[in-house]
Amino acid sequence: MMRPDAQPAASHFVDGAPLEDRAGEPIPVLYPATGETIATVHAATPSVIERALASAQAAQEAWGRTRGAERGRVLRRAADIIRSRNRELSVLETLDTGKPLSETLVADAASAADALEWFGGLAATIAGEHHDLGGDFFYTRREPLGVCVGIGAWNYPTQIAAWKAAPALACGNGMVFKPSETTPLGALKLAAILVEAGLPPGLLNVVQGAGAVGAALVDDPRVAKVSVTGSVPTGRRIYEAAARGLKPVTLELGGKSPLVVFADADLEAAVSGAILGNFYSSGQVCSNGTRVFVERPIKEAFLSRLAERLRGAVLGDPLDESTTFGPLVSARQRDIVEGFIAKGREEGARLVCGGGRPDRPGFWVEPTVFADVADGMSVATDEIFGPVLCVLDFDAEAEAVRRANATPFGLSAGVFTRDVARAHRVAAAFRAGTTWINAYNVTPVEAPFGGAKLSGIGRENGRAAIEHYTQLKTVYVGATPPGAPF
Repeated sequence: MMRPDAQPAASHFVDGAPLEDRAGEPIPVLYPATGETIATVHAATPSVIERALASAQAAQEAWGRTRGAERGRVLRRAADIIRSRNRELSVLETLDTGKPLSETLVADAASAADALEWFGGLAATIAGEHHDLGGDFFYTRREPLGVCVGIGAWNYPTQIAAWKAAPALACGNGMVFKPSETTPLGALKLAAILVEAGLPPGLLNVVQGAGAVGAALVDDPRVAKVSVTGSVPTGRRIYEAAARGLKPVTLELGGKSPLVVFADADLEAAVSGAILGNFYSSGQVCSNGTRVFVERPIKEAFLSRLAERLRGAVLGDPLDESTTFGPLVSARQRDIVEGFIAKGREEGARLVCGGGRPDRPGFWVEPTVFADVADGMSVATDEIFGPVLCVLDFDAEAEAVRRANATPFGLSAGVFTRDVARAHRVAAAFRAGTTWINAYNVTPVEAPFGGAKLSGIGRENGRAAIEHYTQLKTVYVGATPPGAPF
């Protein structure tokens, strides 16, 4: 199959137009399915960073005064453009990440469009409150923060860019977004589409680079808020940097989430949930339920059906829509995953299926399932971020909840059961920011998403995101002359 050209017009998108500065360090973009270089961008130099921040600051003041309904129309037009170009954008996402086109067509640009549409609709409703005090009164205003910085991860580059940009723009802010250096392409398209939809130049700028570029953005005094999707170590560094300027942050970080399957669950539905929670995007999803606790009476039936279903995974050219399972994003990530598989074997976990590297170019690891996993094994405690599912057995509800919560992470959790009361009881007991009942990894933009414990701070999506991209001002109005003691 002929591969489309992935080289962008320029490395950055600043002040409404592509911008190139070849003085920055070259960043090769590799196609994960083959390991070939398909594009090259350059890291942002200090001059590029300065132009991005200056243009965002200059444009934001007028945008913040613009009626919410007008801001919303721009976002909704951008959503319509994305949907009209979904295939083109999905192909680019596949080239950037290696995820199968069968997945990107429904989960990436489409999710970005949903976010722009949702927050475009909310923009006109952003308002404060009025309280009568019996003569005097006060009201509150929700005001833009100013210039925000978004820092993305490599697993969902287009979606993450939109999940951060949409609420920021809806609330009247500007944003400078830095994609992961591993997947730099999708955010450039998003920024160009927003300008095409009528967004004033400068309000969404995209600059490339690794940690040093992100640090320069976070440290700049013009930046009022930072939103990060990434690992816990990355989140810590950025949180510490933002704290120096007392800047609010949203951190969507890693996880080691539990999925609890009771014996009364619909077995086929539970297996489907485990597949979606472990092998979608080749397992490179922060919310994945990689610790699957299965009640002992159905453990072997669950494993048998899971292995049977996984034999139906189609590994192949990600641009072929019949392919259902793709490579990992990089050689480094493949090596990390293979290291964990080796540890699982060394520590005594039973390899049910997978565990190998397909004989093909690129960064591939087979869908892998371990059984008889103990809580203290590395595969049960550490975030692997790859297609490795661990099955742990349990005997009682209280035991399952206790072990599910015994992790420093708290991003997500799920439960499969036909017992309605138990489903809600267990969901309430999970120490996690997002929980699912008889489902997994379903993240509509209407629902707030985020973690607890080491998995993050704040929420993306839903109405909750509005609170993270506005500041609340109280205005007290005295209706009578104030009395003073002297």
